[in-house]
Amino acid sequence: MARRTAALEAFSAAPLPSAKEEVWRYSRIDDLDLDRFEPAVPAAGAPRSAVVSSRDLLDPFGPRVAAVVSVDGVLAVAEPAGPDGRDVVVGALAEHSEADALLGAVADAGADLVGLNDACALDPLLVDVAPGARLERPVVVLHVAGADGSAVFPRTVVRVGEGAVASVVEAVVSEQTARRLLAPGAPGVAHSGGAAHEPVPGGTREATGEVVPARALVVPVTELVLGAGASLAYLSVQALAGDVWSLATQVSSLGADASLSSFAVAVGAGYGRLRTDSVLAGAGGSSRLRAAFVGSGDQMLDFRTMQDHAAPRTTSDLLFKGALSGRAHSVYSGLIRIRRGAVRSDARQTNHNLVLDEGAHADSVPNLDIEENDVRCSHASTVGPVDEDQRYYLESRGIDPGTAEELIVAGFFDDIADQVPVAGADALVSRVLGRRLVETEHAEVLRG
Repeated sequence: MARRTAALEAFSAAPLPSAKEEVWRYSRIDDLDLDRFEPAVPAAGAPRSAVVSSRDLLDPFGPRVAAVVSVDGVLAVAEPAGPDGRDVVVGALAEHSEADALLGAVADAGADLVGLNDACALDPLLVDVAPGARLERPVVVLHVAGADGSAVFPRTVVRVGEGAVASVVEAVVSEQTARRLLAPGAPGVAHSGGAAHEPVPGGTREATGEVVPARALVVPVTELVLGAGASLAYLSVQALAGDVWSLATQVSSLGADASLSSFAVAVGAGYGRLRTDSVLAGAGGSSRLRAAFVGSGDQMLDFRTMQDHAAPRTTSDLLFKGALSGRAHSVYSGLIRIRRGAVRSDARQTNHNLVLDEGAHADSVPNLDIEENDVRCSHASTVGPVDEDQRYYLESRGIDPGTAEELIVAGFFDDIADQVPVAGADALVSRVLGRRLVETEHAEVLRG
């Protein structure tokens, strides 16, 4: 309680984020009215209907070693680990003896809306992998959110002990959007489960160009802490309804010789923001950051990254790719920071954007901040439409224009779709991206 109070006081005393700040440049943050939302309140327990429904939503993620689910920020399901139970603990962070030390260990309360999450997170979740463990299957963390008028603050802490090898899949979803996009089947087939329809992402502006206020606000924060020699494969999926705003933060800290392979899929939310900070704190650490996104309508997908090399002989490799249609807008702003003393660091940063319609738009702003000499750094970005030479080549061989575009878009995503780090999750990623591309009216281009 003292932590919550202090966090709320600090957040209230500080000015709200503004698009005038570089880290919020190009964003829609000035349209956010926090007074429209009521923070979710603690409950004695999630309703039985919510528990049953959330268990059903776990099915698309396939075999797992354990799972934990929150519904509107409240712990609903803690599925105990199977044979590997001695190697991993999942559940409420508050029940762990080191809860106070783990919460906020790497996430800066002053970054984005992390301080507000500190103040309002109801049931922070924990995935704690024992030193030396070797998990054969992933741990699944699922947050179901998006109730009308609510502000929900999912919080997850993942700790991977020294020398351990683990994988985690974390998803933040609205229930019916998840059923439509995640359920097994062909990418072009919608799975509504007979429930009410949720808006397709992108329907957040009126014909006048004015922003329609968001129905709900979700502010997730995930902390990944890797001990020396640890290895973590991490997949995140954001599939919220189109009238929900998401302001997410993912922060990782890597010990000596630790390895993180992270892949983010963003297809939902009217405004979906993901800030990804990776701190290479120990010598020899390496991070591999990937993201794939699809935007349509008036949707805005906003990515900010930091590859922070704080130790020598560290490596980071970033590739973010997305496709936009309609009047969708994406932002990528990334910083490679090489701190003094981080000699022989090697950092790469790449962002590619495919603009499918004239009204779509992408901003790409790579940056370098280098304080050492003996390093290697590179960055690259592209923003452009479907390649006309590729289109001509295909059409000249008798392929109709629609199919030609499908093939080109499929090729655009092909290389990154093959880089999903969690074993067996590539089909899920292809299914989610494929269904969103179908919804953009650019037809079925990926098959799970």
